[in-house]
Amino acid sequence: MKIIIKSFLNGLLIISPIAFSLYILYVLFTKIDDLLPIETPGIGFLITVSAITLVGFLARNIFARKIIDFVEELFSKLPFVKLVYGSIKDLISAFVGDKKSFDKPVEVSLGPDDSVKAIGFVTMENLAQLGLTDYSAVYFPQSFNFAGNLLLIHNSKIRRLDMPSSDVMTFVVSGGVSKK
Repeated sequence: MKIIIKSFLNGLLIISPIAFSLYILYVLFTKIDDLLPIETPGIGFLITVSAITLVGFLARNIFARKIIDFVEELFSKLPFVKLVYGSIKDLISAFVGDKKSFDKPVEVSLGPDDSVKAIGFVTMENLAQLGLTDYSAVYFPQSFNFAGNLLLIHNSKIRRLDMPSSDVMTFVVSGGVSKK
């Protein structure tokens, strides 16, 4: 009986991430397909991906860039839209833009004896505008979540990690169980 339970749990460990990933992809495909009046499953998703790629390609054109800049300026002036648009743009730029913000993984010593450490990403090294010249802004993502905390940490408590940012983010977001 013990081997059956162990085998079941092992199978669950293998099947669960695969099934959950497939379910998310299925929901994504069906939601996008439902937005478009097309009967062929998956076509809506392909059209959406193609449209996003086309916009990215056209953004390299000077004329299209002016239109995009106009829309961005308009969005940045509207009260509520400014907050939502700016936050989303900054978050996406932090991962894939030219101004990647999560490219400096660090270990931060917590407590007086440095026995507790946290892993985060330096997002701003110069906090002179806040009157904190010896501090850096460090973002600590939360495990199994898309949220995090921004703390201002004295530079003496920060040590750079010699690891790719993507590996560090995977480690943190997975709750420390990722093998990367």
